Amino acid sequence: MNATETPLLSALAQAAQRDHAAFYAPGHKQGQGIPDLFKTLLGAQVFQADLPELPELDNLFAPEGPIQQAQQLAAETFGAEKTFFLANGSTCGIEAAVLAVCSPGDKILVPRNAHRSVVAALILSGAKPVFLSPTYDKRWDLAYGVTPEQVEWALKEHPDMRAVLVVSPSYQGICSDIAAIANLVHARSCVLIVDEAHGPHLSFHDQLPQGAIAGGADLVIQSTHKVLAALTQASMLHVQGTRVDCERLRQALQLTQSTSPNYLLLASLDAARYQMAMAGTALMEKTLAIANQVRSQLLTLASLQCLTSECVAQVSSHFHLDCTRLTVDVSALGMTGFAADELLHEHLEVTAELPTLRQLTFIFSLGNTTTDGDRLLSALTSLVEKAAMNAEPSLSLPSEVSLSCPTLAEPPITPRDAFFAKSRVVAIAEAVGHISADTLCPYPPGIPVLLPGERITSEAIAYLQHIHVAGGVITGIPDSNWRALRIVDMPGNN
Repeated sequence: MNATETPLLSALAQAAQRDHAAFYAPGHKQGQGIPDLFKTLLGAQVFQADLPELPELDNLFAPEGPIQQAQQLAAETFGAEKTFFLANGSTCGIEAAVLAVCSPGDKILVPRNAHRSVVAALILSGAKPVFLSPTYDKRWDLAYGVTPEQVEWALKEHPDMRAVLVVSPSYQGICSDIAAIANLVHARSCVLIVDEAHGPHLSFHDQLPQGAIAGGADLVIQSTHKVLAALTQASMLHVQGTRVDCERLRQALQLTQSTSPNYLLLASLDAARYQMAMAGTALMEKTLAIANQVRSQLLTLASLQCLTSECVAQVSSHFHLDCTRLTVDVSALGMTGFAADELLHEHLEVTAELPTLRQLTFIFSLGNTTTDGDRLLSALTSLVEKAAMNAEPSLSLPSEVSLSCPTLAEPPITPRDAFFAKSRVVAIAEAVGHISADTLCPYPPGIPVLLPGERITSEAIAYLQHIHVAGGVITGIPDSNWRALRIVDMPGNN
């Protein structure tokens, strides 16, 4: 097929203009029944294209027409052998990937900084996780990724491992050495799954770290909406090699995807693929130029520190920084990342992607302009000035509050067993030493601090409480006042 074609987008555009009486879902009938308030916000045209699986639009679960053609073009553009469109975000892709590879009881190596969607995948599949703590940068209080040496050691300790899951890039843009990890994983006849939600742009410029597909991963899940131009929730799952049974993967996707996929989302994937095929390198060139300009000018603000490629390389030569991510340490200003984020968002008209206890992370993408970069610089300058005017910091950062996990560990029970077990709610003071029934997770970034099946520690509770007090949002707590937690009710857990 020709890369200049947009088979699904074109088919949807044609179907949206067809003059006919609709006696099928959705109920608004191409916008005729849409509430006026909603139509005023979005206009009428978008609703004309909100269509179901009409014969001319193909079927996501048995594609033979425009969806199949669009997926084939996506595979060619992103360098995969097969590509599946995802209308339920990368979450459903990660769940399907694990379901396709692991049966109940199979071991899978999982980095401890994996997204909460991995926990859902473990519950659905019944796979037994072996958690590997990622390399930690104490200076920046950041979990990076896993190194080839860590993966090799874990595979020697657990020779019966079925699959390895790696997160690359991290929220902060730190990319792991996927090629070296893939060689080790494949030498053990394991399958390598890469959560590349934040990296669908990596293959489009030689100044960016190597992507997971080029690195040899078997399954790669990308959130096309996060940094490219697809609509929110639209993602892709890429496959290469012979280690994955694609028929089982298709079955798994039918379990995790909606049976009524939104064609606006699917068509946006076709459009985003076309955009990158036609102008991906130029778009990434512009994006990198804006990001690098901001980074270089921030050097004049001595009270702010930026995560750089040099900082990352000092931790390990296996890590590389995607410079379209800007992570700024604001702790020298006497405030948390949460407090800084609130000031930026509510008063300085700039919004970050991710606040943490010490940092703010900003995503530069093809949608940003030089004006955006100037506004970010101006806002951060104002932030420094406001902090200097305050005699007292808004919230101190106690250095003793941190979280560490065992280097390599299997939880007492699997997330699946914890999910289906009886549970009860107890006071937080009584929860230490018991097994968690919930996923307790600061959001964003959606990386759990406590997982179902893990033993609750006083350290984990202190860390979560500190994030809560500092202004972070914690999901999975049965009591919003932080007085209770839910534990697995089992012998020995009383």
